[in-house]
Amino acid sequence: MSSTTLATGDTHAQASGLVPMLIIGLLFFIFGFVTWLNGPLITFVKLAFSLDDVNAFLVPMVFYCSYFFLALPSSAVLKRTGMKKGMALGLFVMAVGAVLFGQFVSMRVYGGALSGLFVIGAGLALLQTASNPYISILGPIDSAAQRIAFMGICNKIAGALAPFVFGWLVLSGIDTFDQQVKAAPTPEAREALLNTFAAKVHMPYMAMAGLLVVLAVWVLRSPLPEIKPSGANSETEIGHAKGNLLSFPHLWLGVLCLFLYVGVEVMAGDAIGTYGQGLGLPLDATKHFTSYTLIAMLAGYLAGLVLIPKIISQQSYLAVSAVLGAIFTIGAWLTTGYTSVGFVAALGFANAMMWPAIFPLAIKGLGRWTEAGSALLIMAIVGGALVPQAFVHLKQHYDFQLVFMLLMVPCYLYILFYGLRGHRVGQHVP
Repeated sequence: MSSTTLATGDTHAQASGLVPMLIIGLLFFIFGFVTWLNGPLITFVKLAFSLDDVNAFLVPMVFYCSYFFLALPSSAVLKRTGMKKGMALGLFVMAVGAVLFGQFVSMRVYGGALSGLFVIGAGLALLQTASNPYISILGPIDSAAQRIAFMGICNKIAGALAPFVFGWLVLSGIDTFDQQVKAAPTPEAREALLNTFAAKVHMPYMAMAGLLVVLAVWVLRSPLPEIKPSGANSETEIGHAKGNLLSFPHLWLGVLCLFLYVGVEVMAGDAIGTYGQGLGLPLDATKHFTSYTLIAMLAGYLAGLVLIPKIISQQSYLAVSAVLGAIFTIGAWLTTGYTSVGFVAALGFANAMMWPAIFPLAIKGLGRWTEAGSALLIMAIVGGALVPQAFVHLKQHYDFQLVFMLLMVPCYLYILFYGLRGHRVGQHVP
């Protein structure tokens, strides 16, 4: 259970092996499965708790807000535990959240269910604050996007599976069930139907909790090595003199970039079902739409693996991705029906390589500030809470396709700026 601390020089040779990559890849698989359950969960809680869109979208709101509140405490925890033990602790916390969520949903206590999601997000905040910088500095920072792309493939395979698994276990025949609920002869009969429906979540989440505990113990006992960020991500790489976090403008511009990126990613993945319902498409079809976005993201990751850094740099690919995102968003606005949904799903391809590019660009050269900078970037995941909330509020008053377009295009334009210029601000090397 002990781990070896790696120093500069031998660090990359020892740590860039297959075993650490596979272990972190498994963790990214867990991220993906849990995170991308939010899309079908919105549909689920809307029916199980008889909610409108605004209250149903508290699912991603609470989940992503946990990153904002707990990323900096996670950084402090990691200073004491190291990255390896911190990852295991994150898995334990997620297991507690899964138990809380499953129990409160089966009791149909929506506030309690949201608290469970918050705890799951807390565990993920710890896990992400450790694993993202870990994989970024596991090898040369300029090729980090390629390594994170491999992690992204693990993440999005799980994410694509999650809606289908959840749909099979919980949402099968949801259109018929919705009609049964509406046709219930008495309020008591309606409540009985909803209680039975909500209880379907209990066992899957208990099983998830057990699996997370097993994985936590496995990570603790694994040969995953420790890495010192201060040695592997030196400030001299960007010509930086001594200073505090405020002296890294490329980091702060990156925090805003990641905030906007996560917002558009969640809009394309979690909000696509609500988008399809707005077009009049049936629930039995819209419950799978999140998977289509994630399949497009998988294609984007594969493209990134092939192209970065041999053919195109991670920053240039980020700029190209932003342009594609704006084009696909405008395409969704100009069309209707399944064609419009297809453009939204295609945003998955445009979004795929954004996180893999933004994160290493933003933490490059942070040295001893790497953990704190990573925590700020993880806090920016709150964009996944706020941008969709803006969407569901505004679409009550304006055309939802127009709102979608007006929210998304400015985000992509800022991401374009960061890929072209923002990532170099304050650096003093070519």
